[in-house]
Amino acid sequence: MKLSPADLMGLEQYARERAAFRARVLEHKRARQLAVGPNATWSFEDRLTVQYQVQEMLRIERVFEPEGIAEELAAYNPLIPDGSNWKVTLLIEFTDPEERRVQLALLRGIETRCWVAVAGHARVFAIADEDLPRENAEKTSAVHFLRFELSAAMRAALKAGAQLAVGVDHEHYRHAVDPVPATVRAALAADLT
Repeated sequence: MKLSPADLMGLEQYARERAAFRARVLEHKRARQLAVGPNATWSFEDRLTVQYQVQEMLRIERVFEPEGIAEELAAYNPLIPDGSNWKVTLLIEFTDPEERRVQLALLRGIETRCWVAVAGHARVFAIADEDLPRENAEKTSAVHFLRFELSAAMRAALKAGAQLAVGVDHEHYRHAVDPVPATVRAALAADLT
């Protein structure tokens, strides 16, 4: 379910409750993040993680006008999964700036080579960056937004306890998590209808 203005705290309330809310969200995110190899982190978004992002943007930008709130919701609501899919923020992480520059050039196209696989089913590759392109002729971005659409059979298998694997199959970056840890798999299965 998408967020509405009624789901958000005003700036004053958020200032009072931010520390407790942030701690709750960070704990929640722990079961929704995976390191896929040494340089890629997948963060599986849901309504709570997106609410946190919106609240933080409103706070940072000091937005309290209804039009500004509506703009933030329009930008972030598409990151909430709808029960048949997962939405993932992919972070490509290299600490050294020169290595990052070289690797982001080599990793063009990585966002479409990310996959999930439910045991007994074919891999599902990501639909990437539906909001705007995040790659150019020279390099890819360090941040991508991915969507994985799962069939009814895949969703049922996961809800029944099937194993899950995720990975990246790019010529310059091949890594997988197989199987996904039980706590993460359970959190992701709960997102599905």
